[in-house]
Amino acid sequence: MTSNILQRLGAVEILTNVRNVCPYWWNICKDPSLWRNIDMGTFHLYFEYSVRGAPDFDRLVKICQHAVDLSCGHLEKIHIYRFGTDDLLHYIADRASNLRSIHLYSCIRISDEGLCEVAKKFPFLEEVDISNGFQSPKSLEVIGQSCPLLKSLTYYGMSYFTWDHAAFVIANTMPGLRHLDIHGNRLTDVGLIAILDGCPLLESLDIRGCSNLEFSGNLWKRLHNQIKDLEIKEHSNNFELEYAYSDSNFKW
Repeated sequence: MTSNILQRLGAVEILTNVRNVCPYWWNICKDPSLWRNIDMGTFHLYFEYSVRGAPDFDRLVKICQHAVDLSCGHLEKIHIYRFGTDDLLHYIADRASNLRSIHLYSCIRISDEGLCEVAKKFPFLEEVDISNGFQSPKSLEVIGQSCPLLKSLTYYGMSYFTWDHAAFVIANTMPGLRHLDIHGNRLTDVGLIAILDGCPLLESLDIRGCSNLEFSGNLWKRLHNQIKDLEIKEHSNNFELEYAYSDSNFKW
């Protein structure tokens, strides 16, 4: 029961506070099963900030490495917020070959080249979340080619490139996708059609804020026929209509 409770806490809180409570908790915190899921996405809630008012990213990297070591190769899911680096990704890849899910949010210190290198070491990845970084469609291509089990992709916040290029990469390399979140980009009808053609198993799609979409021809009908859970924002003259539907049950 204690282990179950501790699993609901973040990795930083466990390694900096919880494990020091008593010898009993210290031993529980060394159990590899506790580290199958490493969540370092909420460190700002309890992490001590430096004098300059910014998190000590180098210390966070060391804490994350220690958590990966404690998993003893059983790591399945990891969530990294802001402090990720190429070296940290390599560290994880060398010790977590069975990783199933990775979330990289605002990790601007992770390069395109670094992500491409480690993607080849994660053949069992089923879920990838890359948001607000500097990664390009090249990273997507390598992930798609190296991770045949990929079922869920969240990829947004990189709006500096032509988004149809990324759409074609998704369509050509990720046929097994069930969930796709690409909201807030410059996707056009051409790119969306390519995704629908290349990802026939797609059930969930988030394209909110994709203002370049025109839904020409039968695209609108096709979306409703193929996608069970759709999140979208429509633009109509002077107002916006945002809604989501699930299995034909509309939510306004």
